[in-house]
Amino acid sequence: MISSKQSRHRTRAARRAAALATAGALIALGGCASAPPTVPGPMLVAPPQAPMYIERPSNGAIYQPGMSPTSLFSGEKRPSAIGDTLKVDIQETLKATQKQTTDTSRDNRLAVRGPGGQSKVGAVERLLNIDATASGSDAFKGSGTTETDNSFVTQVAVSVINVLPNGHLLVAGERNVGLNKGVNTLRFSGIVNPRDIRPGNVVASRDVVNASLESVAQGDVSEASSRSWLQRVLARSLSIW
Repeated sequence: MISSKQSRHRTRAARRAAALATAGALIALGGCASAPPTVPGPMLVAPPQAPMYIERPSNGAIYQPGMSPTSLFSGEKRPSAIGDTLKVDIQETLKATQKQTTDTSRDNRLAVRGPGGQSKVGAVERLLNIDATASGSDAFKGSGTTETDNSFVTQVAVSVINVLPNGHLLVAGERNVGLNKGVNTLRFSGIVNPRDIRPGNVVASRDVVNASLESVAQGDVSEASSRSWLQRVLARSLSIW
């Protein structure tokens, strides 16, 4: 026979196991609730090792194998290979306003009057002398306004992580700024047409195809202004509507 002490010990152990399982489930739900990053990696790719030309035979041509892609009239090197860097001038402004108003109403009325007369059958007499009216109405009125005004101005340096078959450059980069136990991370990625690169190796963000911009803050201020994973789980699981 099992003693009462052993029974209480098993009950406590079962309660602890259930509590641990519940905590694990909540942690898993909290991890699933986290949003994926807007700008996925990689942010940096190592450039391939340049081939070594031990002996360069002179063929009398202007272009030589392995020479850097520089202009004949300028010593400025334009990015064209993996690992080359350039600057992205970010000036994004988004303003949008949407207003919608709906006002509908409907009024229905119906009147029925019989021709009159007498009959020995009560139902027929009531039908001949019927005098009935019916009416109904309904109305709906709604309105909504949405307004967005965002502005983002900065400059970030990126590097070429891939060269597409058509010569366009896939660029990506990030910048981390730490201040007072907080870190602000800026990530950018997109596809750049080499023709859009201005002097100084600068390209405007409006000329970047499939541009993705993300600014993420980490630290005490960011944690205080956002809900924890447990609060998000409880808000989603305990809310009725």
